[in-house]
Amino acid sequence: MTGIRAWGIDVGSSTTKIVGVEAGGTMCLHLLEDSEPRAEEQIVRMLQRAAAASGDQRVRPLVATGYGRKLVQQADRVVTEITCHARGAYRALGHGGTLVDVGGQDSKVIKLGPQGEVLDFAMNDKCAAGTGRFLENTCRRLGVDLERLGEVALAARDEATLSSTCTVFAESEIVSLLAHGVGVEPILKGLHRALVQRLVAMIHTVGLTPPLMLSGGVARNPAVARLLEAETGETVVVPPHPQLLGAFGAALVALESVGERPGKP
Repeated sequence: MTGIRAWGIDVGSSTTKIVGVEAGGTMCLHLLEDSEPRAEEQIVRMLQRAAAASGDQRVRPLVATGYGRKLVQQADRVVTEITCHARGAYRALGHGGTLVDVGGQDSKVIKLGPQGEVLDFAMNDKCAAGTGRFLENTCRRLGVDLERLGEVALAARDEATLSSTCTVFAESEIVSLLAHGVGVEPILKGLHRALVQRLVAMIHTVGLTPPLMLSGGVARNPAVARLLEAETGETVVVPPHPQLLGAFGAALVALESVGERPGKP
């Protein structure tokens, strides 16, 4: 593959992503793997994969973002997730609005102006409640495959109430609900409701400017989008490749570093 002009890597707590863009900012190559404990070794291996797939042995210029961005010794620059997600969302969708990004370890709400500029943001990185980890920790206990969580939650006729906003206490609450005969489906719907309400509180902190956009791995979960719509009254827009938005934005920043302006989507 030829024509890649810049690269971005997003080292997250759950997944690590690499994106290559060609002139104009079109995404033309992407790699995604579950994040491993030995992050630096994985980064080297993934960059080698990118080089082999693209024919670009240098994989440069490269901008790093995400939870483990400072571990990318090969990067020409490291940039915050807020900046990269904003760039990626604007290039993918072509408008401003309110972006909710739900990652494995943190969640972000970013208010974007008409030209994609960051006007305000809120970030939850102190507690797993409101993040993908909140769902992952409980799906194992409930014996439901992570890929089916949203589907099972939306099939529930009833909804259990989870009063705790802490992951540790929520797990104890789930055990108690199961012991009292409450089914898995209503528990899962209540779990999703608790996560979404935490996100909505963050949205209110920055102020909701439509359209409401959703990115991150949790964007693939239909229950999160559906309940966000119910709680806010806004239609949720999911960009293409929602998990790759940070790496995509990092690649666009790298493209600008060599004097090229990304085009409109």
